[in-house]
Amino acid sequence: MNYKGYIGKIEYDEENHIYFGEVVNARTVITFHGTSVEGIEDEFKASVDDYLQWCKVDGVEPD
Repeated sequence: MNYKGYIGKIEYDEENHIYFGEVVNARTVITFHGTSVEGIEDEFKASVDDYLQWCKVDGVEPD
């Protein structure tokens, strides 16, 4: 997945029946999870937006 220049890699955990992912092109660890395809897409975008908001508030340059 791609959102605002960030790339998310997703895997599926069969045992727990959840999708989980991580942004792969940032030095900061950004993770997300969901129970459906729509849910994981929404969580990916929300995680990126949260990260960018955190950077803005703390005056940190995003990766």
